[in-house]
Amino acid sequence: MPNGSIQSVTRQSIDEVVGFVNEARRHLFPMLAGTPMPVDLVRFAETYLEGEGRFLIARDHGRLVAAIGYLPYDHRFQQLDYRGVRVVEVVRLFVLPEYRRHGLAAALFGALREMAAQAGVECLYLHTHPFLPGAIAFWERQGFAIVDVEADPLWQTTHMQLMLD
Repeated sequence: MPNGSIQSVTRQSIDEVVGFVNEARRHLFPMLAGTPMPVDLVRFAETYLEGEGRFLIARDHGRLVAAIGYLPYDHRFQQLDYRGVRVVEVVRLFVLPEYRRHGLAAALFGALREMAAQAGVECLYLHTHPFLPGAIAFWERQGFAIVDVEADPLWQTTHMQLMLD
């Protein structure tokens, strides 16, 4: 990314990052307006700095332009069996519209994937939705495979995984 950098979140930037991610989340998912902020964002330091989660951001000339993280998978989807596998969930990939389609998301994910591999993670899991333009194709280009698609007519939650070597 020209004039930019990928970096881990510091304690000093937590409020800025949480605000960025929450605003992006509300923009992409307007149906969630009025719902409480997710626990991982409310407890950002505990989740991503002190716990087993990780979070990366990208800046351009100091401006926060993209974010991605992972946290330990919580086994909330009964149809997915990850018993005995060290699995994390990739979450919160957001890139400002004017920074999309330039390889930034792939660079962020590549850095996050490397962190996961170094931490001994065996499987990266995520879910996405067909109404997010290009999301499924993007993750397939990163090596993810679809493992389940829920029948819900609104969300059509698409579960994907990438096994690490």
